[in-house]
Amino acid sequence: LIENSNYIAMAHPTEGSRSLHWVLKIGNLKKSLDFFEGVIGLRVLRHEEFSSGCEATCNGPYGGAWSKTMVGFGPEISNFVLELTYNYGINEYEFGNDLQYIALHHPIALVRAKALGYTIVNDNIIIGP
Repeated sequence: LIENSNYIAMAHPTEGSRSLHWVLKIGNLKKSLDFFEGVIGLRVLRHEEFSSGCEATCNGPYGGAWSKTMVGFGPEISNFVLELTYNYGINEYEFGNDLQYIALHHPIALVRAKALGYTIVNDNIIIGP
């Protein structure tokens, strides 16, 4: 680890280290699950409900009720997953304010997206919720 007052960074990741998950703030849990399950093929691994904000700002700068749903291709212990964070009462976020996109090579997802009526750009980019 390299430490100073401005940052902490791993100079050399330890053997066995891996990325665990990304957090995505979503405005509609049902539409997001329909997309990630029906198009991408992820499955819900677990779901948790919270009555108030997280001290570590797990759900962003929001103090109200929220939920997190972990979705992935396999168990969290051995697979990278997505955490879908839904803040009740927040129906949308400013586009471009956070993560821009997730890129996957998944030909079956393109077929599923077309069948379900999702917008396809440049013949290979699916516009999700």
